[in-house]
Amino acid sequence: MIEATTEDKATVRKVFRRLMPFLCLLYVVAFLDRVNIGYAALSMNKGLGFSNAVYGFGAGIFFIGYFIMEIPGNLIMARVGARLWMARILITWGIISGLTALVSTPTQFYIVRFFLGVAEASFFPGIIYYLSTWFCLKDVAKAVAIFMMSLPVCNIVAAPVSAYLLGITWLGLEGWQWLFILEAIPALILGLITPFYLTNNPAEAKWLNDAERNWLVNRLASEQAAKVERRTYSVLQAFADRDVIILSAVYFMWVCGFYGITMFLPILVKALSAAISIQMVGFLVMIPYIFGFITMYCIGHHSDKTGERRWHTVAGMMTTAIGLAGSALLADISVFVSMACYTIAVMGVYGSFGPFWAIPSSFLTATAAAGAIAMINSVGNLGGFVGPYVMGFIRDATGSFAGGIMFLAVCLLTAAALLMTLRKA
Repeated sequence: MIEATTEDKATVRKVFRRLMPFLCLLYVVAFLDRVNIGYAALSMNKGLGFSNAVYGFGAGIFFIGYFIMEIPGNLIMARVGARLWMARILITWGIISGLTALVSTPTQFYIVRFFLGVAEASFFPGIIYYLSTWFCLKDVAKAVAIFMMSLPVCNIVAAPVSAYLLGITWLGLEGWQWLFILEAIPALILGLITPFYLTNNPAEAKWLNDAERNWLVNRLASEQAAKVERRTYSVLQAFADRDVIILSAVYFMWVCGFYGITMFLPILVKALSAAISIQMVGFLVMIPYIFGFITMYCIGHHSDKTGERRWHTVAGMMTTAIGLAGSALLADISVFVSMACYTIAVMGVYGSFGPFWAIPSSFLTATAAAGAIAMINSVGNLGGFVGPYVMGFIRDATGSFAGGIMFLAVCLLTAAALLMTLRKA
């Protein structure tokens, strides 16, 4: 193992400063165009006559398209490089996201959401793989946690902005239509910038000097060699690996809970009291995500410090299940209690991301890592279809969200139980 000197640590910081702010910005925009449907639904559903089941199906069908293109897209990126592939993803999803403003029927809604998933597929696993090619093992969880902190940041920003846009009417278009149009523009702009800003790998990094570049390339190569000594995986072997399959199942159950919360949180908060306006929803929804942001950093940092991944992830999942169960069982007490439960749930589900995504790259190498990460993410993100759809279906069938919320809690507990069976974590 090559020891890191003061100059080497400065190189790592330089890479962080160069890559992480831009990648985080990309993810904020990506997640905004994925989940702004939750805010649009506050007025879109009524305006278009969509039921909760129609909304949940449309919100979730995004992940069917995502699933189809996820693995091929990530393998393509491993061949052509992040610069061009990420630019393609940004531009196509920006165009399709903007087209959501034109839907008027459930079928049109389903089609646009499906192709939005196709367009955005491989973005997240592509970035996770990209980070593993730039950062040493001990820094991966921190890098992933910083990247994933873009999610609560997105919602902190999106909640008040989206709520404001819902209140405007310009040129004969409703607020929810302008929400989709205006929030798609940043993706198009960043898509044009990305090829000129990103660097495919450390060997091509002209913004590092020779000493910095050589140390980073050699350090990453030594870690790859150490993993190869333990076991060399082909892509197909990685797909069939016991722990990769378990991680895929874990992520499926986890994502059921994650998107069940994310896609419905504005609607859940609005349902707490008739006195809560749409604009107030925007500010109340910020609260869980502010705490989620703090939790992501603290858990990622502690996971890196201790080198432990599995139990940090399990603790987050169990915390989310407790928060969800509390929100369903204690809903009649007060708005404050419900918001506290939603906050606990969001803190748990976000706090787990960094440690979880550090697990695959700890035992997989090169193209096998790219393919396996894409497999875990694509199979897992099918939960993004199941969670919102079940929430909407149960709400229409029972007149209450309680049954759907308890379903999400069970999903998180199941994910935690499966994760405990890993051998390589």
